[in-house]
Amino acid sequence: MYTFYWYPKCSTCQKAKRKLDEMGIAYEAIDLKLTPPTSTQLMDWFKQDKFPIKKFFNSSGLVYRDLQLKDQLPTMATTEKAELLASNGMLIKRPLLIKDGKIVQIGYKESEYEAIKK
Repeated sequence: MYTFYWYPKCSTCQKAKRKLDEMGIAYEAIDLKLTPPTSTQLMDWFKQDKFPIKKFFNSSGLVYRDLQLKDQLPTMATTEKAELLASNGMLIKRPLLIKDGKIVQIGYKESEYEAIKK
């Protein structure tokens, strides 16, 4: 089964959720704002090396810009990045799709979701 981290008010997340439903894929939906992944989970996903760490950040979000993270991220340690993301789900690029502890997708692209196997 998949784990789907999303923000219910996000239109992109809503599209991704509809796509999963259309495809008949079973998932557990977790509100990213209320229950962000832990820093340990994030570190595990970072180590999978499927996506660069900067891809996990919602760089177009208000919190990201308010904290001026664009300038700070290059000098931050990986553990600091994981702790920062875990502290505020709105910093995380959404939606996140996970299967068996492995990161499948960050963000939503219809073609990439269509390639997901049940």
